[in-house]
Amino acid sequence: MIPTLSAALSERGYDKLTDVQEAVSNPELAGQDLLVSARTGSGKTVGFGIAIASDILDEDGNAGRAGLPTALIVAPTRELAFQVGRELEWLYAKTGAVIALGVGGMDPRNERRALERGAHIVVGTPGRIRDHIERGALDLSMARAIVLDEADEMLDLGFREDLEFILGEAPEEKRSLMFSATVPPMIAKLAKEFQKDAVRVEVQSKTEQHADISYQVLNVAPHDAENAMINLLLFHDPNNAIIFANTRAAVARLTARLSNRGFQVVSLSGELTQTERSHALQAMRDGRAKVCVATDVAARGIDLPGLELVIHAETPQNTEALLHRSGRTGRAGRKGISALLATPRDRHKVGRLLKWAKLDAENIDPPSAEEVQAREEERLIGSPVFSEALNEDQSAFAAKLLDKYSAEQVAAAYLRLYQERRCAPEELGGATRERAPREEFGPSTWFSLSIGRNGRAEPRWILPMICKQAGISKTAIGKIRITDDATLIELKEADASALVAREGESIGMEQGLTLTKMDEAPSMPDRGPRNDRGPRKPRDDRGPRGDFKSRDDRGPRGDKPRGDFKGRGDKPRGDYKSRDDKPRDEYKSRDDRPREDRKPRYDDKPREDRKPRGDFKPREDRAPKGDFKDRKPRKDDKGGRPSKFESAVSKSDKDRPFKKKSDGAPKSNKPKFDVNDPSAGRKARKGVRVKGKGADAKPFAKKGSGKSFRK
Repeated sequence: MIPTLSAALSERGYDKLTDVQEAVSNPELAGQDLLVSARTGSGKTVGFGIAIASDILDEDGNAGRAGLPTALIVAPTRELAFQVGRELEWLYAKTGAVIALGVGGMDPRNERRALERGAHIVVGTPGRIRDHIERGALDLSMARAIVLDEADEMLDLGFREDLEFILGEAPEEKRSLMFSATVPPMIAKLAKEFQKDAVRVEVQSKTEQHADISYQVLNVAPHDAENAMINLLLFHDPNNAIIFANTRAAVARLTARLSNRGFQVVSLSGELTQTERSHALQAMRDGRAKVCVATDVAARGIDLPGLELVIHAETPQNTEALLHRSGRTGRAGRKGISALLATPRDRHKVGRLLKWAKLDAENIDPPSAEEVQAREEERLIGSPVFSEALNEDQSAFAAKLLDKYSAEQVAAAYLRLYQERRCAPEELGGATRERAPREEFGPSTWFSLSIGRNGRAEPRWILPMICKQAGISKTAIGKIRITDDATLIELKEADASALVAREGESIGMEQGLTLTKMDEAPSMPDRGPRNDRGPRKPRDDRGPRGDFKSRDDRGPRGDKPRGDFKGRGDKPRGDYKSRDDKPRDEYKSRDDRPREDRKPRYDDKPREDRKPRGDFKPREDRAPKGDFKDRKPRKDDKGGRPSKFESAVSKSDKDRPFKKKSDGAPKSNKPKFDVNDPSAGRKARKGVRVKGKGADAKPFAKKGSGKSFRK
């Protein structure tokens, strides 16, 4: 092995290589294409890091100056790409090799600048690697080795086209290594197309699959599943634990529940950005968080150091998901526990999954509150803090405490301080519970939930949410009053005090809701007890509705016989004769006669041959009606009153249109037109009104006149 890599492995604590690492580092396979199948957690990352070292480093184990990349490693997910990059960093730390990342969700400008500066190894996801190649930021002309990690997973995720593009851009003399947990036909076809005389390396482990993982099946009631999960975390107290759920909504609910109980928890789901996911994983690595709630896809390929406990809060969909979840623990020779929470409905499915995966599991009950308390006492008594020597400041302060208080008081005080920082265990019930009669509610405390009628709040989903996240039973909840903007909830005083002491007066719920303690009970009218309607009579004790009489036994509805009824035509109903009484004439179809024997309905003569309907003459042939003569005004032949026109014109003036004035008569002085008063100097017409003033003056139309100005 190359000296620089051997030194890095020794510093990392590697006494010997794993089976897959020994197989791929065989000197006989140097320079050949490899198709490697090995199970998850077998050390494949370090294995292909050792395998491609001869293509990157010189004889002394140095990488030289960085330029165009000489090795490309493609991973299916962002988390796995980051993990591969971290593993290669410590493995090649003494060689001077530069490692660049090309991962989706990160800033591509920073990645392009890193590629421009030069790199020996590029690690990335298929989509981002292809994007860099198409934009000219990544040049594979000098690539000597290409590694496809989790190749079967990349094909399942639909990256076949991207992989073919990447492999096609690399030089033909390149070396390609494909690592996969299984070798399905798609992987074999891809290897046959892009690899040359590939050597198949199938690593058979000397131990059983997941031999370092202890499988446990916890039989829980549906209402105790989350409480059992909390007790399991408190019982084992792992350095790192991961909880798997099937949906994003379940991840959000469990994260809120654990956060309210005081756990340092982070979440991983598809709705988070890459930056948020990176921060969550970093918090798990540096100890700021101890519990991670994740979905299968978001947690694929992640490797958390010191992960001791895996909890399946919801049953895996298939054996592959079960093995992948459990494979997050028990890695590199470390021990781990994989616990499945099985409700009565899921027990058969869990049994089938374990049988198909060829795994043996222990069926146990979840730890009770007493067992959790006993385990915490054991850990506290066996803590190394009691055997460590005290410094001068600690000894002086301990002497002051013992001078003022007894040793029992000091121990009790510190025990209370220790328990306040710890999460209290949950009380678990049986799988089946008998419904107890509801007692008088007693003293209570009111809380306000930040959703009301406007947000479609309903007790049917508010009640189980409060019970789950507040850790109380439904018997501790009294009245629920829904207003427009809030929901007021009554809790028993003892449960409310314990809830406030445990989680504070403002509690974060799922869906972004907040449960806040109220200072006093709300003032609202009491609806009072329900009206006592009395016991409902059984159906057998009711009296019969009445004697049933057949229609045949009933008499006629009216006093007169039915035949004497007279309708609208005053014709007795009995005199009506049905058509059926008279035989119908034999119907003769018109079609029985020949068509030429039929009498036409209309005249079939051409239109030109028809005679005109009347004395029709063309318009040109008509005689003129006569010359137009102006009519004179009518006179009353009977000697009556003359017409208005006749009375208005004198006899002497009939032939003149106006009366001529004498030559010496002075002309009349007409009044000047007043703009402000258009009707000045004129005789006002009856029924005429003027609208506006000045040039805009217009007469009103007379209402109801019905006059039309059209000719």
